[in-house]
Amino acid sequence: MYAFKNKQIVVWVGVLSVSLLSGCTNWRQRYEYQNVAYENLKGQKTKLETEKGQLAERVSQDQQTIEELTKQLEAIKSNPSDAGFGNLPVSVDTGAGTITVTVSDALLFDSGKATLKSVTIRELDQVITALKQKYAGKKIIVVGHTDSDPIQRTKDLWKDNWELSTERGLSVTRYLIEHGIPGAAIMAAGCGEARPLGSNNNSAGKAKNRRVEIVVQYRG
Repeated sequence: MYAFKNKQIVVWVGVLSVSLLSGCTNWRQRYEYQNVAYENLKGQKTKLETEKGQLAERVSQDQQTIEELTKQLEAIKSNPSDAGFGNLPVSVDTGAGTITVTVSDALLFDSGKATLKSVTIRELDQVITALKQKYAGKKIIVVGHTDSDPIQRTKDLWKDNWELSTERGLSVTRYLIEHGIPGAAIMAAGCGEARPLGSNNNSAGKAKNRRVEIVVQYRG
């Protein structure tokens, strides 16, 4: 009987030892897992802090660039001749960050037409020179405009002033591209009679409204 009890004690001690060893192994695995997770979190935190610092630096640099470009726009607004477009009318919108040079339709097109009068247009060549020398890499929008008079003599060509103004914008855009302005930098558009500069009730106002605007996105 005594021997049997001793055997029982040995068995229980063995079971307890295995259990304790198994428990130690589980705790060690959990510790190692949590330690790895902790180290990963530390690495992620360091990475996030680095990215945060880099982002803050870029924001600061961008802000400085915007401020510098705004100062340049304000200087051009004070003295439009500095824009480099010769005697062509120039307007500056510091809020939008744009410089707009305006070319009268009388210099470019016959009445109701969208084909350029000549294979060489001196005013457009002035614009091209300025774009290459002072505004390389800037985005450009070429916008055609008309007065409010319905199309009469060429109504077989155009559905309305919207279509005519868009085709005129495209003609000028193609001219710029043919003379070395990258096509990827230019977008063409037409506004018809929707954005007049003058009154459509008199000939002087209508003449102002018939135009093509070349808009340089100076700060964009």
